[in-house]
Amino acid sequence: MLSVNTLFLLSLFPYLGFLWFLTYSKETPRLALIGFYCLLIFVAITIPAGIFAKEVYEEELANIDWLHGAAELFLTLSNTLVVFGFYEEIIKYKNKQDK
Repeated sequence: MLSVNTLFLLSLFPYLGFLWFLTYSKETPRLALIGFYCLLIFVAITIPAGIFAKEVYEEELANIDWLHGAAELFLTLSNTLVVFGFYEEIIKYKNKQDK
């Protein structure tokens, strides 16, 4: 049976493929694309934060509110950039339709 860490690592490959497709398709709004890449920052921050929580507090990351909240800030940033990127593109599209 695969461990959680192995499954986590394997799940990165489809996401990296997704990023590759979005980047080279040239169809994704730039701000949204930055948001999708920021999700990798969230992952990169969450892993050490989880290790820190386990080593220092002997708890799961989800049980250390200040540390969990700090890590989740990057997820919120990522999601916000994606939403604003697509929102901006919708506004541009509507403005073109009105002309």
